[in-house]
Amino acid sequence: MKKIISYPSLLNSLSYLLLAILGLMGSSELIAQDTTSTNVQVIKKKSFVKNTFDGNYIIDNQTVIIPMKGTFEFDIQHRFGTFENGWKDLGGLFANANMLLGFSYVPFNDLQIGIGATNDRMQTTGTLKYALLKQTKNNNMPLSVTLFGNAVMDTRAKNSSLPIINVQDRFSYFSQLIIARKINEKISLQVAPSFSYYNNVEAFYTEANLVQPKTNNSHLSISFAGRYKLTDGMSMIANYVQPITQHPMNNPNPNIAIGLDMKTSGHDFQIFLGNYGYVLPQTNNVFNHNDFSKSQFLIGFNISRLWNF
Repeated sequence: MKKIISYPSLLNSLSYLLLAILGLMGSSELIAQDTTSTNVQVIKKKSFVKNTFDGNYIIDNQTVIIPMKGTFEFDIQHRFGTFENGWKDLGGLFANANMLLGFSYVPFNDLQIGIGATNDRMQTTGTLKYALLKQTKNNNMPLSVTLFGNAVMDTRAKNSSLPIINVQDRFSYFSQLIIARKINEKISLQVAPSFSYYNNVEAFYTEANLVQPKTNNSHLSISFAGRYKLTDGMSMIANYVQPITQHPMNNPNPNIAIGLDMKTSGHDFQIFLGNYGYVLPQTNNVFNHNDFSKSQFLIGFNISRLWNF
């Protein structure tokens, strides 16, 4: 006798099977979600402090700032004569002046390269600037640190009055470690130890007919600089450079300078009063003999124009 399966009992069995399958699917989904959630790692992007300074320069010094990738910059640096002659040369405006024209480009993030030329000693320069560290908004990195260096060539014709015998005698070098912090939206400060080196320097003959250099080949100094924002587009700036190395003769004087920085979207203009009369850092650090107490200070300005490509 055949056993008859009733439709209601078959339907009940299928219903139980379907519920069991759905339960297994739900539990496996929950397990998958739990497994996924335990392996998810949230990666937070670093947020860096911006506009520690308004440009590459703060009077006679470089800043920690490197413009964004693809920025091409044209710089004009100008130093008039000193005030010591008073109105005879209109406070130095009619006196001999030093000027530098320079170009720089940022091919990669945090790296800037440049070239320039100045009428002082007919010198040409190549520069390199790299941001080692950048201050973060959460203060995990409290400082910005940038390395700057140049190589300069004196292109004057060789004669007996110049310390130039071989090609290498024409070269000098400058390197600087720039450390800065943006304190708040108004105040930024930086300190920068530097090293200058001349392959050859001027000398004199002693009473014993021995050759004695007037200055050392190498020179150490340290600079301090700051900015205080007066408005969104204008800041008060100051700079002080202290020589450290003592030379046999003609020790350089410290530099003291104060001025205004005016910035727009594509321009940065600085005008200031100080006693550095040259435009290249190693020349100022080693050969500056201007003395504020003798009215040997001057007006200078920097102009920067930026394009982004």
